[in-house]
Amino acid sequence: MVETQLRMRGITDERVLAAMSTVPRHLFVEEVLVNQAYADSPLPIGERQTISQPYIVALMTEALKLTSSSKVLEIGTGCGYQTAVLAELADRVYSVERVASLSQKARITIDTLGYTNILLRVGDGTYGWSEEAPFDAIIVTAGAPRLPETLKKQLAVGGHCIIPVGSAYSQTLMKYTRCSDNPDDLIEEDLGGCRFVKLIGVYGWKKE
Repeated sequence: MVETQLRMRGITDERVLAAMSTVPRHLFVEEVLVNQAYADSPLPIGERQTISQPYIVALMTEALKLTSSSKVLEIGTGCGYQTAVLAELADRVYSVERVASLSQKARITIDTLGYTNILLRVGDGTYGWSEEAPFDAIIVTAGAPRLPETLKKQLAVGGHCIIPVGSAYSQTLMKYTRCSDNPDDLIEEDLGGCRFVKLIGVYGWKKE
């Protein structure tokens, strides 16, 4: 997976590649899908949610430019795979998931693997995690109509936010870098087209 799907497609950060080599992706998918765990495609994890394809996980993680002292906010824990990859690279990961059953399953897998630098919360991720802000990096693993103002304000100066932005069914993967104390002072970078499930919440899409 790492050599053919990641390195050959342009992922060059050796720390990210090592993290993707370390985290056992097959433990985060349903047993009936284990034989597809390392294919470069998203897979269903229940509750109409998915685990992102490995390349997208690596691309988003690399764009965050994490260090061993980074404090990261993840919106959309899902099965916890991306969370574990972040935990391999950062000092602390705060992850919010709106679906309680997914968060509970992720907690079991994360605990089984021995991670101690991950904090999970069930709730509306579009609010972020204000009491722990600011964050050096914010990653949103669901498509939003725009970058929520709440997340802008919780991003540290110099920090990076990766979020899919666009319609409910097709988005552009955007990277925002905060430049000053003004949360609207952002550098924008287009990382390419993508398609994620919808970010449901007060500052995202309304629940159907």
